[in-house]
Amino acid sequence: MRGTLVIFRRELQSYFATPLAYVFIVIFLVMAGALTFFLGNFFERGQADLQPFFTFHPWLYLVLIPALAMRLWAEERRSGTIELFLTLPISMAAAVLGKFLASWAFAGIALLLTFPFWITVNYLGHPDNGVIVASYIGSFLMAGAFLAIGAALSALTKNQVIAFVVTAAVCFLFTVSGSPVVLGFLNGWAPQSVLRTVASFSFLTHFNAIVRGVIDLRDAVFFLSVIAVFLFANAILVDLKKAD
Repeated sequence: MRGTLVIFRRELQSYFATPLAYVFIVIFLVMAGALTFFLGNFFERGQADLQPFFTFHPWLYLVLIPALAMRLWAEERRSGTIELFLTLPISMAAAVLGKFLASWAFAGIALLLTFPFWITVNYLGHPDNGVIVASYIGSFLMAGAFLAIGAALSALTKNQVIAFVVTAAVCFLFTVSGSPVVLGFLNGWAPQSVLRTVASFSFLTHFNAIVRGVIDLRDAVFFLSVIAVFLFANAILVDLKKAD
């Protein structure tokens, strides 16, 4: 745990030592606002809720989270510092977990800075704040799942651009796996058990259930399971690629 905290502090401080943190936060807030007020018709709907705000989170994360995750291990491999990094008196698990938690905390900070939306909707009406809290938690968990996927794929390459593109592609597949387009393609030749399995991996399905106020432990367990699986894969891939 001590090694994890050391890496966590080191990595989180590195975000704010460069313009990356501020650029990411500004872009996230501006895009979230534009999508909520213009495409989401926040005022025109006449309803005191944040559904238009949270509806676009999967698509925001699909663009921004791979950009945040691509540097986690690809930069270490490109610069050749990964061998030095792994010689620190910490375990592989602590290194992987520390890096992931730092990036997840940073994403959480960006998410918390959207609190003016919450204040605005409470000023304009009387929303169900319990649903809003659950939606924030669901959004945070989904961001963690995106980051875990990105971290694992970042360990595969030294090129950050490749890491970004591959992460965005894989995350897109997870996001839309329960959509009618995907299920319609499989319907007719794949058994129903396969269709149900594919649909169960959809980030949209689990996140939308939380946003609607349906608090189901299975949705939280799903996101946490994705995080755990990809962090485990991350540790294996770093160990295999550290000498490359």
